[in-house]
Amino acid sequence: MNSTMLLTLDLNDPRPLHEQVAAAVRRAIGAGDIAPGDRLPPARDLARALGVNANTVLRSLRDLRDEGLLEFRRGRGVSVLRRPDGREALRARVRDLLDEAAGYGLTADDVVALVRDIGEDLGNDSGNDPGKDPGKDPGKDSSEETA
Repeated sequence: MNSTMLLTLDLNDPRPLHEQVAAAVRRAIGAGDIAPGDRLPPARDLARALGVNANTVLRSLRDLRDEGLLEFRRGRGVSVLRRPDGREALRARVRDLLDEAAGYGLTADDVVALVRDIGEDLGNDSGNDPGKDPGKDPGKDSSEETA
């Protein structure tokens, strides 16, 4: 990752800054913007770019090291060891989404319903027949099912 890479923090996010920084780096790794083997810029440079204290960035990097995503090497800085698995990365994002939804007064069930609605919309947009029941076998026509 070069120091010109943009990581952003949401000033309205209620989570502690070190969690936001860790999430931003985790997203960049998950998206492939930072690949395994890449070195991160010095914590001081990241802190300056994000407008936070260097100790905040260091705490974030230690958390990511503890997750097994980063490796600290004396004299070589911090390198990416691996990408988070998709389920792990999405779990963090879902937790963030649920936290944000709670701020709007929505429950986890409300969010699940919203995700289902959007999933159905996306399914319809991708060429699926909106009148088809997604639970039915597409290889069977309806007359076979009643027989």
